Amino acid sequence: MVWKKKFALSTTQIILLSFLVTILIGSGLLALPISSAAGEAVPYLDALFMATTSTCVTGLVTLPTVSTWSVFGQIVILLLIQIGGLGTITIMSGLMLLFNRKMGIGDRLLIQDAFNLNTMSGLAKFVKNVLFGTLIIEGIGAVLYMLVFVPEFGARGIWISIFNSVSAFCNAGIDIIAENSLCNYATNPLINIVTSVLIILGGLGYIVWWDVLRVIRSRSPKNRRIFRHLTLHAKIALTVTAGLILAGAILIFVFEYANPLTIKNMSLLDKIQVSLFQSVTTRTAGFASIPQENLTNASAAVSIILMLIGGSPVGTAGGMKTVTIAVLVCSAFATIRNRNSATLFGRRISEGSIKKSVAVVVTFLAICSASTVLLMATGNLSALDAVYETVSATATVGLSRNLTGALNTFGKLIIIVTMYFGRVGPISLAVALGSKNESQNVISEPTEDISIG
Repeated sequence: MVWKKKFALSTTQIILLSFLVTILIGSGLLALPISSAAGEAVPYLDALFMATTSTCVTGLVTLPTVSTWSVFGQIVILLLIQIGGLGTITIMSGLMLLFNRKMGIGDRLLIQDAFNLNTMSGLAKFVKNVLFGTLIIEGIGAVLYMLVFVPEFGARGIWISIFNSVSAFCNAGIDIIAENSLCNYATNPLINIVTSVLIILGGLGYIVWWDVLRVIRSRSPKNRRIFRHLTLHAKIALTVTAGLILAGAILIFVFEYANPLTIKNMSLLDKIQVSLFQSVTTRTAGFASIPQENLTNASAAVSIILMLIGGSPVGTAGGMKTVTIAVLVCSAFATIRNRNSATLFGRRISEGSIKKSVAVVVTFLAICSASTVLLMATGNLSALDAVYETVSATATVGLSRNLTGALNTFGKLIIIVTMYFGRVGPISLAVALGSKNESQNVISEPTEDISIG
C-alpha cells in the first residue's frame, strides 16, 4: 500500500518517538497528587520538566527532588532514569527476550540504531549482557552506598542507596539525599569513589566493557598486555576518558586552590578529591559536591569544555563523545601535517567516521548556540550562567549555576526541548528529520576549490 509506505517510520524516528512517549507518560504520572510529597499536584510544566530530565538522564530540576516528590513520585523518577539510561528500545527488547519472543529484523534494526552499532550479529546476546551487566554494577554500587546511608538514614538509606546507584550509573545526577546534591559528602572518600566509578563505567560504554573482558579472558597469566589487544574504539575511549579526567582535575585544582567559596580551606587531600570529582561529574553525570555558582570563571570554562565532550558512545553518557572529538582532532593534525589520512594507534580512520564526527559536532554546537540565544532572550541572564545551563542540558549533564529553579515558563520550555534533543542525539535527530537518501545514481555536481581558513 502506498499510504503505508508514505507514513512508515524509520528506526531512528521510532527511537525518537519512544523517548517522547516515555516523557509524556512520565509527566502524566508525576502530575498526579500521589506523586507529590505535599499531596497536591505540582504544576504540569514542572512535572514535564522532571519527566524530561529523568528520561533524558540530565539532572537539571526546577523543584528540589528530595522534598517535592513522594515515594511514589520518586519511584516513577527512578524508572524513567533507568529507562532513559538504557534506552526504551533496550527495555522493550529485554522484555521480549524475557518472554522468549524472537526478535525480527525490525527489532534488530531498532537495537542497532539505538546503540549505533555497525553489525546486527549477536544483538540478542548484546541486549542480555547490557541488562545483566547494568543490574550487577548498580547492585554493587547500592550495597557500597548503604555503608554510609543506612547508618545515617536508617531503613530509608536502602532506598537512597538504590536510587543514587541507578542515577549515578545512568549519568543522571538526580538524588534524593539533600537539596544541595552531594555537597554534604564532598570529602567523603567512599561516596566520591563509588559515585565516580559508577559514572565512569556508565560513560565508557558497553562496547568497551565487553572488549576489555574479551581481552582479559583471552590473555594468558604471563601475557597481560590488555591495552595492546583492544579494539581501536576501546583504546580511544579509555585513553581520552583518562586524559580528560586527569587534565580536568589538575586545572580545577589550580583554578580553585585559593577560592574561599570552594576548596581553599580544605586539606590538600580533600582539595584533590573534590577537584577530581568535579572533573568526573562534568562528564555528563551532574552530581555536585561544590556549588557550581561558586566556581571561578576559569573552572566554569573548563567544566563547560568537559561537558561538551561528554562520555563515550554506546553508554549512558551524553555530550559529543570522546571518540568523536579524538577523530576530529586527529583529522585536523593530519591535515596540518599535509597527510592523506588520519591515524590513531597505528590504524587509519575511515572517511565515513570523520564525516559522522563533523556532523555530530556541528549539529551539537548548533543546538547549544540556538538554545543559549533563546534562553538569554527570556530574561536578563548572565552569559556564563546561560551557556553553562544550555551546554549542561544539551550534553545531558545536569549541573547548573543555580539558574534552573529561577527560569520562567519560556526558559523551562527551552531547556526541556534542549534536553530532549541532547538525549536522542544530534545525528539521530538529523537523520530522522531528513528527507530521502540521495540516490547513488544521480550525477554529482562539478567540483570547485574554495579558500579555507
